Amino acid sequence: MKFSNLSEIATYIVSDGKGILAADESNPTCKKRFDTISVESNEQNRRDYRELLFSSNGMVGNIGGVILFDETIRQKTDAGQSLVDLILEAGALPGIKVDKGLAPFNGSDIETLTQGLDDLDERCKEYAELGAKFTKWRAVINIGNGIPTQECIDANMEALAKYAKIAQKNGMVPIVEPEVLINGNHSIQDCYDATLRSIKSLFDYLNSYDVDISGTILKPNMVTAGSDSEVKSSVEEVANMTIKCLNDSVPDELPGVAFLSGGQTEIESTEHLDKMNKIGGFSWKLSFSYGRALQQSALNAWLGKPENKKDAQEAFAHRAKMNKLASLGNWSADLEK
Repeated sequence: MKFSNLSEIATYIVSDGKGILAADESNPTCKKRFDTISVESNEQNRRDYRELLFSSNGMVGNIGGVILFDETIRQKTDAGQSLVDLILEAGALPGIKVDKGLAPFNGSDIETLTQGLDDLDERCKEYAELGAKFTKWRAVINIGNGIPTQECIDANMEALAKYAKIAQKNGMVPIVEPEVLINGNHSIQDCYDATLRSIKSLFDYLNSYDVDISGTILKPNMVTAGSDSEVKSSVEEVANMTIKCLNDSVPDELPGVAFLSGGQTEIESTEHLDKMNKIGGFSWKLSFSYGRALQQSALNAWLGKPENKKDAQEAFAHRAKMNKLASLGNWSADLEK
């Protein structure tokens, strides 16, 4: 696949209903996932599991990009093929997570600032040589008593803009992820307000750092009530509030919005995405960049056993297909049977 600019790469990743497989779990996060199926999280098992996903038929036509972890972008299959080439063979582009996690912001117990800018340029150079076509950086915004503060939002969004500029300088599309966490008992309106403030600040900083918006992908949360809220939002309400929030904050030249699933179940994240695409009224592709919401069924089918590989691949293929249909507004609950 040959691309002449970053805009073409970003557009390809979310074209024709395709979305992104987030397989960039850090080793501690991977351990938590593997613990749920009683599988040891060692390098071999992590590679076997990810190879299982990347070699599934479900990749072809459904997945436009795969976000990798540092360990994974360097790994090879049992047959000696690089995982990067395996992904390219399936018609998807390899990408890489480049942030280094969270540190307390201004001594706060709750608010954080994402780290990793110090040596980012050198790391991006190496990742581009290893075949990465895009990158990802996650900022985390919490909702609570008196938070998020504007200072915390702005510090995180400026870091996202600095990261995006460095990624583009090294020839890779930046995925910018301002995640407003679902944790808490806040209302859907609280989430809307925090998400709107975050995305507006993000695009202000992206513009001030002269980032090419047409060669960027936004990975936001959907606008939902907190996971501990007693008032549950309807699918229609989540879809309408999310579209309104994006229309009020995202420029038209952005090629795509690839949502994170952020604590939603596999079906919820598919249903919400489908409803937004059925409603319409926006200029960018609305797609997915899911981790657990693409992988949970596959993980449960696999259980670390080679003999379960085919079942796990079929479970992944089903979810990938369902989310492609949702990105086109063509999903229905009947298709899940």
